[in-house]
Amino acid sequence: MKKIFQILLVFSFAIINAQNMANRFFYELTYKPNKDSAKLEKEMMTLDIDKNKSVYQSYELIGLDSLANVMIQKAMESGNMPDEKSLSNRKPTQFLHRIFKNYPVQEIVYKDQILMDYYSYRENPGISWKISDEKQKFGAYTTQKATTEFGGRKWIAWFTTEIPFQDGPYKFYGLPGLIVKVEDDAKNYSWELKGNRKIDQIKDTLYTEGLIKQSGLSSSKEISKEKFLEKYEQYKNDPLASMKQMLTQLPSEVKLPDGFSISQEMREAEKKMKEELNRNNNSIELQVKNK
Repeated sequence: MKKIFQILLVFSFAIINAQNMANRFFYELTYKPNKDSAKLEKEMMTLDIDKNKSVYQSYELIGLDSLANVMIQKAMESGNMPDEKSLSNRKPTQFLHRIFKNYPVQEIVYKDQILMDYYSYRENPGISWKISDEKQKFGAYTTQKATTEFGGRKWIAWFTTEIPFQDGPYKFYGLPGLIVKVEDDAKNYSWELKGNRKIDQIKDTLYTEGLIKQSGLSSSKEISKEKFLEKYEQYKNDPLASMKQMLTQLPSEVKLPDGFSISQEMREAEKKMKEELNRNNNSIELQVKNK
């Protein structure tokens, strides 16, 4: 009887654990970071899907977050400052945004980090697809073509009914199967499915986001998409504005290392950030002005 109970317990745990597991789909993103350049760059993105929702984000962001978690935990155990070399040696991600879709999709939640602060907005992209009879093979999957206009660009998608998720990378969804490939007609941005595996669960909040919020050094606000775009434009014009404001509140008795100049460090950091922002000026969505 005891053995039967143990078998039932293990079986029940396996079922519950399987129900909590999610699918992680890996998409290779090929993109043109600068609209005036023909240079293309690549980054691996992920789409995590369970029975209730999905989260789209950069795989580099997941890796950096996991590494930061390990570093800080070790530092707390040892009482020493975290070793930043491991983080600086990793490839930085150009995409800090995360996109959440709850099923059935009525709206998406877009969350991004601007310097230290987190902002999110809700949106119904209203993507209307035109499905054609054209089919094409991508890897092991037979796919069908669909087209749409979204974010000021014309998009071509290839979806498969062999994977029964009506979802896709970035904000794309709503086709009768998983999107295997999607790109704009000028090939500024192209996502292609490269593989998938099971993961334990979807993380709604990254470790670093929770840590920064806990420190009180950042805020998290839900605003409209229009306000978010305004915030981002302000950030591009003055990327260290919030940090400058924070430094004005430093107590007068705070001592700085000899030869250390905050103003000089800030000027150099601001220059590098502006150069980086200018190099990455080709947004996925174009800001279309109303006529």
